[in-house]
Amino acid sequence: MKKSILFSFVLAAASFTASAQQFTVVKDNAHGNVENQCKTGTCWSFATTSFIESEIIRKGNKAVDLSEMYNVRLTYPKKAESFVRFQGKQQFGPGGLSHDVLSIIEEYGIVPEEAYSGFVNGATTYDHETLDLKLTDLVNDAVKSPTNGYQESVTGILDNEIGRVPAEFKYNGTSYTPASFRDAMKINPKEYVCLTSFTHHPFHSSFVLEVPDNWSKKSYYNLPLDEFQRVADFALSKGYTVAWDADVSEKTFDARKGLAFVDNFQNEPKVTQETRQTAFDSFETTDDHLMHITGTAKDEKGNSYYLVKNSWGTEGLPNGGLLYVSAPYFRYKTVCMIVHKDAIPKEIAAKLGM
Repeated sequence: MKKSILFSFVLAAASFTASAQQFTVVKDNAHGNVENQCKTGTCWSFATTSFIESEIIRKGNKAVDLSEMYNVRLTYPKKAESFVRFQGKQQFGPGGLSHDVLSIIEEYGIVPEEAYSGFVNGATTYDHETLDLKLTDLVNDAVKSPTNGYQESVTGILDNEIGRVPAEFKYNGTSYTPASFRDAMKINPKEYVCLTSFTHHPFHSSFVLEVPDNWSKKSYYNLPLDEFQRVADFALSKGYTVAWDADVSEKTFDARKGLAFVDNFQNEPKVTQETRQTAFDSFETTDDHLMHITGTAKDEKGNSYYLVKNSWGTEGLPNGGLLYVSAPYFRYKTVCMIVHKDAIPKEIAAKLGM
């Protein structure tokens, strides 16, 4: 169940425990409470919505709890059309990437949670198993027997399972459309940049990232690994946060312990561009899960970690559902990330022609 949102700000010398380690938070930028995506594959919307909530605060607005399901509801028809037009030769399902949220924000806008919860028929938790099965059957049938009528059926299923999106709503006594609310919150999707780091394409250029959830075929700027990590570190140090896509299938990613590391967290191996690429090429590194990096931390030996907000709720989890992700794990298992353009060091931005 979604809970009332609270916001944390910069913490100094705050200590937490994950497994047997002690952590001191160096920087924790403003963000909302850990949410729960429940039985859905919508981490991409939860992570990126959380990222946008932090951006709203950073831009000087009051904190607001945004609707994750608004993005999900408006993205599904686009995924369905793409799947059918590609004659079923691509992935269809609940997954997506951060740029999908930015595309919805640009085209439609954003809405607060209170205006669109995504709950129907008295539900208080999310379960999209039936929704995903119905939509998958529908688009597969549309590929077998092409017809323009399937779009109306997609809309009907989504309205029944998630709810109709509002054309207008009131928030704190003021009437908005999704577009006017986006503008009031000072969110401009064109200000955000998609980044990755792989050697099978030239550095300081862009390419369509080859992961199944990139159904919309969006491009990412490609940076050498050291520059890629430097962007994340610079952004977090300057009060920005990071929308993060990573492989979480490793045994050393353990939400129950609130910790992720590569191997032997007290003496981790050096991660190079080559070892990272080998893991991606062999499908050891896969596009699994999106989260929200809000800050940095150190362990008792001075090793660097990222403070990560997940979307698996808080029940039975340490640190209120937050994770400590080691710097080597970030270098090894990150697939891609999104940051504000001003969060990129100027000399790196210049190499990208920005």
